[in-house]
Amino acid sequence: MAKVKPTFRAAPVRVRVPATSANLGPGFDALGLALSLYDDIVVRVTDSGLSVDVAGMGAATVARNARNLVVRAMRLAFDRLGGRPRGLEVVCANRIPHGRGLGSSAAAIVAGLVAARALVVGGAERMGDDDLFALGSELEGHPDNVAACLRGGLTLSWTDSVGVHAVDLDVAEVLTPVVFVPGASSSTKATRKLLPETIPHSDAVHAAARSALLVESLRRRPELLLAATEDRLHQPFRAAAMPRTAALVADLRAAGFAAVVSGAGPTVLALTTAASREAAMSHQRRGWSALPLDVDRDGAVVIPL
Repeated sequence: MAKVKPTFRAAPVRVRVPATSANLGPGFDALGLALSLYDDIVVRVTDSGLSVDVAGMGAATVARNARNLVVRAMRLAFDRLGGRPRGLEVVCANRIPHGRGLGSSAAAIVAGLVAARALVVGGAERMGDDDLFALGSELEGHPDNVAACLRGGLTLSWTDSVGVHAVDLDVAEVLTPVVFVPGASSSTKATRKLLPETIPHSDAVHAAARSALLVESLRRRPELLLAATEDRLHQPFRAAAMPRTAALVADLRAAGFAAVVSGAGPTVLALTTAASREAAMSHQRRGWSALPLDVDRDGAVVIPL
């Protein structure tokens, strides 16, 4: 990537990014689904300093300085593009709950990267989507949420000796997800520590079969989603740390709904259709919010102001 000093646009840039749900049951650290719940940021270059304003989800705790994740992502992108502007004004409107397994950190990272690129004249030519994906995965630590947030729809991502990769997959038009969001948050790092180093061979075989079936079910055979979302890789080991989440997943699945833990939790994702959505939402518990959503198919977008 050329290290030519960038020229910055004077006009502000608005970026919208979707929430995401990773894993989807057995697709651990690989599958991601973009959802129609959005964060927006508006950013402009200023003569000096840094101003960060945050409204909505996480407003009471999100950093309003250089430690802000949107700002960190922007500065990383600017550095790769050849240099930072003298000042920035960042305004964030957050609708994605924080610490709930809906990809809020990936959304902040992708929003910052896309905004920084849009503020640089010729930024899209100098930094393509593959570059953004690699930078975002570097900051996030894994590619599944970043891929879905950046690209939209259903994505399959993986890492090898070369770097991170992702492909877009078709997703059935009839799929209308519901997320059940609890009032309490959880830590992805903490729940990941609950996972064992090894699993029995029979469980590995089960995971391989179910993850393959899951792709087919999400694309063309939603009637098979209940079987396809059976998981032995991560959800059973996290259940003790999230008993209410585990109980809701079990309740929904017993009623015939393809319910899974969204990401590392504690949100529950039910992969419903228009015909089954209302019945699934009737399982809402006290202290939880049931949000009927659509699959976002656009990913991160720059919106003209």
